[in-house]
Amino acid sequence: MGIVGGLVVIICVFGGFLLAGGHLHVIWQPFEVMIIGGAALGGFIIQNPIARIKLAIKMAIHALFGKPPAKSDYLELLQMMFQLFQIFRKDGPQAVEKHIEEPHSSEIFKAYPSFIKNHHALDFLCDTMKITLSADLSQYDVDDLLGDDIKVAHEEEHGAQHAISAVADAMPGLGIVAAVLGIVHTMDYLDQGVQTIGGLVAAALVGTFLGILMSYGFISPLAGKMGADAEAEGRYLSVIKAAMVALQRGAPPLVCVEFARRSIYPSERPTFEEMDTATKEGKKAA
Repeated sequence: MGIVGGLVVIICVFGGFLLAGGHLHVIWQPFEVMIIGGAALGGFIIQNPIARIKLAIKMAIHALFGKPPAKSDYLELLQMMFQLFQIFRKDGPQAVEKHIEEPHSSEIFKAYPSFIKNHHALDFLCDTMKITLSADLSQYDVDDLLGDDIKVAHEEEHGAQHAISAVADAMPGLGIVAAVLGIVHTMDYLDQGVQTIGGLVAAALVGTFLGILMSYGFISPLAGKMGADAEAEGRYLSVIKAAMVALQRGAPPLVCVEFARRSIYPSERPTFEEMDTATKEGKKAA
């Protein structure tokens, strides 16, 4: 939906300008764009380490083209965990070890494409099962372990989000920088007549316009979407956490996935009947 929102901004802003009798060629000021965009990019590079820059770019692309976990993704997750826990309960730890050691070769994981494509969630589940199978951990240890994992991931993702927010905050000021330089340039043409001076002043003012538009119309909403995506990813991991803690407590698979289901937002939560149908299919597969 990010691209759709961007198109709405462009159509409404520039469409309204055209309908009011404006001319788009006046808005096209490539050197103003170079000043504002270059200063914003340079400041972004100065402020952030390379790892955060890469993560910010990755998250921005996902914010524009990706989508957060939906009800169908959560239902698939619950079904997958139920099937995996059923095998663990019936056949013992050795039966699931091959799946968590080589998850991309696992027939269980390959049957659930939305989960296996989520590399963070895949590692989150598999690494947790590896440590619980190889060490004597209590349910409280698992709770703390997974909580710390989610917290650290949130801190890293929100750091990238704040880096983009800082760019959004700087854009209006950088637009003023471009406008001031445009006015300075206009001073060389004071003897060229009103029409020439008017065109140069208009070009200078475009810098202020572009800085504000880019900040509030694009970059700030993009940063907000990145934050929302990070929260959605955290909720997805929290669902896995709820099931893993219940499993470590000794709860049966059905109860484990019910703990997980109850940790999903009501707007995205599969109903008990939907989960019951999914788990029955999981029993057949197991």
